[in-house]
Amino acid sequence: MEFRHLGRSGLMVSEISYGNWITHGSQVEEDAARECVRAALDEGITTFDTADVYARTKAEEVLGRALKGVRRESLEIFTKVYWPTGDGPNDRGLSRKHLTESVNGSLRRLQTDYIDLYQAHRYDHETPLEETLKTFDDLVRQGKVLYIGVSEWSAGQIADALRIADEMGFDRLVSNQPQYSMLWRVIEPDIVPLCQEEGVGQVVWSPIAQGVLTGKYLPGQPPPSGSRATDQLGGGFIGRFLENDELLASIQDLRPIAADLGLSMAQLAVAWVLQNPNVSSAIIGASRPEQVRENVKAAGVRLDADVLKRIDSVLGSHVVRDGALAEQASPSRRP
Repeated sequence: MEFRHLGRSGLMVSEISYGNWITHGSQVEEDAARECVRAALDEGITTFDTADVYARTKAEEVLGRALKGVRRESLEIFTKVYWPTGDGPNDRGLSRKHLTESVNGSLRRLQTDYIDLYQAHRYDHETPLEETLKTFDDLVRQGKVLYIGVSEWSAGQIADALRIADEMGFDRLVSNQPQYSMLWRVIEPDIVPLCQEEGVGQVVWSPIAQGVLTGKYLPGQPPPSGSRATDQLGGGFIGRFLENDELLASIQDLRPIAADLGLSMAQLAVAWVLQNPNVSSAIIGASRPEQVRENVKAAGVRLDADVLKRIDSVLGSHVVRDGALAEQASPSRRP
């Protein structure tokens, strides 16, 4: 495993991190989840990402139990807040009330005294940004949180948060967690340039496009039994890729590129996102320990310019680059 700074902060993170979005507490049994976490630790992963909303708080509980007994100082534990975790009007968003209550709940479920990176899971249009940032700053000063980040914020929203933090003397954002892969590059036009200049690192999710870039989904054929596409949550997310037979055919043309490098398709996809110097870490998920062991082999892989050009040539117009799509990630009103 290799390590990178989280943005311009002093915190080092494993360049491949382990996430439990739709696995722990929902897709796989706890014993399997624990085995995946153990495999991640054995392979040198020190960075673990979750969120209070995953499996309606159960994912945090499973991760907390799986990491129990591991030396806390050797880990970087990330979680997130915004989406509903209850039925009340204040069980969502980025208000002072919800942030304060949510961090305490996450600490309890994760069985830890502090969170290394606490992330705003979306932008809250119904809470003044000053209120959110002041509360985050208070949590840092209380020692409950060490660093602050966001997830799926637009370039303008990140810029506003950095400006307010500087003006009011708050702790600055050090990270953004966006979707990013060979197929989904909407952060490149605006978000990456801003973040490079401001010292904000990307902790990217879905580097394998929820399994699409493994090449296991074939044009004109049903998804393999037990694959992410057959899962109620994952299937809905990747539907836009699976409906495009031309795209699925193009992905098969990546096989010779991966083979020339001695990589699996998944390893090539993870290695690709790590070529971006603004990426601090790529999040992988797994339902089996073997998937963890395979994907971590992308750590330290360097792809030369010719390889990157070959990938772009194969995927062509299937790549989504529209930076305006980043503006649509956060709902205009809390869900």
